[in-house]
Amino acid sequence: MQKNIAVIIGHPDPESYCHALAHAYIKGAEAGGANVRLLDLAAMKFGPILQYGYRKRTELEPDLVQAREIISCADHLVWVYPTWWGTMPALMKGFIDRVFLPGFAFSSAPDSLVVKKLLKGKTARLLVTMDSPSWYYRLALRQAGHVLMKRGILQFSGIRPVRITEISKVKMLSAEKRKHWLEKAESLGAKQA
Repeated sequence: MQKNIAVIIGHPDPESYCHALAHAYIKGAEAGGANVRLLDLAAMKFGPILQYGYRKRTELEPDLVQAREIISCADHLVWVYPTWWGTMPALMKGFIDRVFLPGFAFSSAPDSLVVKKLLKGKTARLLVTMDSPSWYYRLALRQAGHVLMKRGILQFSGIRPVRITEISKVKMLSAEKRKHWLEKAESLGAKQA
């Protein structure tokens, strides 16, 4: 059975290393026989602000309607993004705010704190880049962005397991190391297919 994979690129610059990593992952997954759909947030048209919170519905733009369909059909979600100020870029957070809404990602009764996870049965991989060293991110920031994505968003919605591949000190990586990580991303895609 062919696996459906959604690759979500959260970097706003289409020439970023994150984009190169995502395309390497896609290459490996497609070579392995997976059906891959790409959600490049930089190329999508949507307002990243959940204008009224959950008080009043904000209609989804066509790109977000399509994103929901792709996520719904996916067996595996791959998020590729940089760590800025300890967490994801604003564009990616806005995408999550607009797409992972009650009725899609989770639900609960008005008078209850019990949450029903609506995205069960899916798995995820985070490919996360950062300029800081891993030890600093782990000790000083307690991996705040990883915890937010893994536990606060994906597992909260029922997606598990969530595996994290962290690429640190990116601005100091040699061309050889960058190539190594692109090959690693391609290998991860092939294994997931």
